[in-house]
Amino acid sequence: MSNLAHALRDADWLNARRAHAYLVILAVISAFVAAAYVSLSHRGLDPSGKALGTDFASFWTASQLALEQRPDAAWRMDAHGAAQVARFGTQAGYAAFFYPPPFLLACLPLAMLDYPIALLLWLIVTGAAYTAMARAWLGPSFGLLPILAFPAVLVNAGHGQNGFLTAALLGGAISCNRRHPWLSGVLIGALIIKPHLAVLAPVFLILTRNGRGLAAAATTAIGLSALSWLAFGSAAWSQFIATSSIAGQTLEQDLIGYAKMQSVFAGARLIGAPLMLAWFLQAAAAIGAVAILWRIRQAEATLLGAAFVCATLLTTPFLLDYDLTVLAVPLAVLLRAGSEGHEGFRSWERLALGVGFILPLVARPMGILICLPMTPFVVAALLSLLLARATTRVRAPVMAHPWQRSLTGASSPN
Repeated sequence: MSNLAHALRDADWLNARRAHAYLVILAVISAFVAAAYVSLSHRGLDPSGKALGTDFASFWTASQLALEQRPDAAWRMDAHGAAQVARFGTQAGYAAFFYPPPFLLACLPLAMLDYPIALLLWLIVTGAAYTAMARAWLGPSFGLLPILAFPAVLVNAGHGQNGFLTAALLGGAISCNRRHPWLSGVLIGALIIKPHLAVLAPVFLILTRNGRGLAAAATTAIGLSALSWLAFGSAAWSQFIATSSIAGQTLEQDLIGYAKMQSVFAGARLIGAPLMLAWFLQAAAAIGAVAILWRIRQAEATLLGAAFVCATLLTTPFLLDYDLTVLAVPLAVLLRAGSEGHEGFRSWERLALGVGFILPLVARPMGILICLPMTPFVVAALLSLLLARATTRVRAPVMAHPWQRSLTGASSPN
């Protein structure tokens, strides 16, 4: 048992050569699966008869309704569902549109294209934004392989979802928070398209003393909301507000499936916790995450930003596996810290990186097959490792005075 614990703690077996080999294997398998999925699809339907890109059918259909001067119908499930049936057939199922009207602004250009072309363009454009964001965090020395082989890429593309876009906005906002505070706020404000992923954004901006970003975020969110009101009218907003209560019911009544969701709330419900206990655990996770952010508020920007991503994933109750694309940020920070730092990888970091990397691939199957909610535990582990690094770096300048460093010969920590 001690040998096993040592092997897991240090994970020396997960060296650079093996990690590269695993990445190549994942990339090849992902490319093969994607090619097979597309080649076996026909007329916008995948091999199972569902819409190619599944959830993207919701976005594209909403854009079609807006083009027909019926934007409010995107939030009327009868009209939205009928439009999907008319295009994809009854066997394709129904993908609801619970997003705020500003997201329909992003979807609107899709109405000008046939469905397969619209899906391809959506994935290319949002995927390029995501790749640029992830590459900025990872650095050029690691290349594109870790980014493209990350299973969250295949999961999001397979669902035709907006995980690329939201991760690019969130990760991009964090990366430019101190250098370009206004731009950081604009990117966070643009997350009005999926506001539950920006739930801790005000906390982050306050902790980093980015008042200009906070103002820019509020202005951008209000501006996009006003623009959508001008474009789609008050009926669209009224229907969205009415549909929001249904979205809440999908969470509490397991209409999506707790095994498919990745939040603390869904994980608690998956293993049989009562509704009130699940909400209590979700609230406790959120409070704990904010407390950690407060604890490391003066830490290095990359560590604080990565911790903010983990805290966000632990705070929002509505979270699916394609939203885990943003895990690229904390994974990149820990990888660079271990690979490029003078102290190398610390205990458990290699293992956490490996598990966190494959998490988007196995999280949903593990929930479905054995009712194991992995994501909250893995994200919490990543957050604890970031906390350990951040507190060490914050404390070191206080503990090591110049005269002490001159006596011991130790170098000043960064």
